[in-house]
Amino acid sequence: MRYLSTRGAASALGFDDVLLTGLARDGGLFLPESWPSLDLNSLIGLDYPDLAARVMQPFLGGRIEPAVFAGLVRNAYADFGHQAVAPLKQIDARTWLLELFHGPTLAFKDVAMQLLGRLYDHLLAERAQRVTIVGATSGDTGSAAIEACRDRDRIDIFILHPEGRTSEVQRRQMTTVLAPNVRNIAIQGSFDDCQDLVKAMFADGSFRDEMRLGAVNSINWGRIMAQIVYYVAAALALGAPKRRVAFAVPTGNFGNIYAAYAARAMGLPIEKLIVGSNSNDILTRFITGGAMEIGQVHPTLSPSMDIQVSSNAERLLFDLYGRDGARLAEAMKGLRATRRLALDPAQHAALTALFAGHRLNDDETLATMASLYRETGELIDPHSAIGVAAARAVPLDPDIAVVALGTAHPAKFPDAVEKATGVRPALPPALADLYERPERFTVLPKDLGVVQAHIRHEIAKGEAA
Repeated sequence: MRYLSTRGAASALGFDDVLLTGLARDGGLFLPESWPSLDLNSLIGLDYPDLAARVMQPFLGGRIEPAVFAGLVRNAYADFGHQAVAPLKQIDARTWLLELFHGPTLAFKDVAMQLLGRLYDHLLAERAQRVTIVGATSGDTGSAAIEACRDRDRIDIFILHPEGRTSEVQRRQMTTVLAPNVRNIAIQGSFDDCQDLVKAMFADGSFRDEMRLGAVNSINWGRIMAQIVYYVAAALALGAPKRRVAFAVPTGNFGNIYAAYAARAMGLPIEKLIVGSNSNDILTRFITGGAMEIGQVHPTLSPSMDIQVSSNAERLLFDLYGRDGARLAEAMKGLRATRRLALDPAQHAALTALFAGHRLNDDETLATMASLYRETGELIDPHSAIGVAAARAVPLDPDIAVVALGTAHPAKFPDAVEKATGVRPALPPALADLYERPERFTVLPKDLGVVQAHIRHEIAKGEAA
């Protein structure tokens, strides 16, 4: 199994190098040269860790022994709060909620990140190397990455979040982790500013090599690989391969729904992929209008989706551009210069054959949360509400099971849940004292030189200790 860059100029790499490298040297994102095929009937009845090991094994290309990998996978999910890891809950006659928030930080990012941290540990120990993880978060990636990487001997981790633009629970889940290898940076800007800083650090070859940078954002293929599994698990539970399914995914950076696209490429019978957007609706506008147009970021009740630059869309564009990396590289350069990328009619037709989009503003999000609570007694967070509304908005054949992704525990967004339902969700016991824990973070401007100097200083301080 070899991995190619979406921009065509970087060398093809094996799985271990892709995992540790994160972003390709030409600025592109890695993805498999070809998709392995799923033997769905052979996967029916497996528990989640066994299913995960089987689904992901082909992507390793022999770089990790199967028994070793299976052990890493089982260990990654051993402490999830539900035995099924990603349980399904029926919410109406044709709609299901896939609960992805039973990990340690109560968000879907845990499903991939708990495995990613262990893969890093394993590969770095084999190579006797150390790595500096640099990531950007709009809220959930950061806490999941920190939880996965805290106290690990061969990892330093720096997470950039937009100051004042996460929920308090999201922020505290990051900033109250006082492990010596964890540093939080609050950037005076938006998530897109944080993401641009991370990409710029990877694009700076000398800094990248000096700091031995690694990535945990969904630009890292390992994240996408692990997320493919829960789509397979949900589809099998609902009758695949005999029954067709659709997925509605609240998404800003496109990584979560791209994993569903990958599962379909591997043979999962997915009829439709529905993008749920908040007011930052670049993806819905892209699907409906055929042009990706970068606008201003608007703060919303669903801050993890407050994004205007959807990095993982580049992986989908790679296919829409016929896997022509050079041509896509020019298109991405144009997007940065003009803030617009337009598909031709054939590309747009290919996009809409599989994808649909649905947008909700904050009032509509609150209304969805309130109505679901009235109908079922179920509390859901604002992001999951967007997924549920999107699932219900797109007409499909009645025999198709529609799965909305529950991406975060309602207690991560208690103010919004209480505003919608009158009920304030409690944090699980393990996080009950979160508001009393001391915080540690550094506020910095959205200035590359300042951020790089801070990282250099912190690494040097750690080495001297």
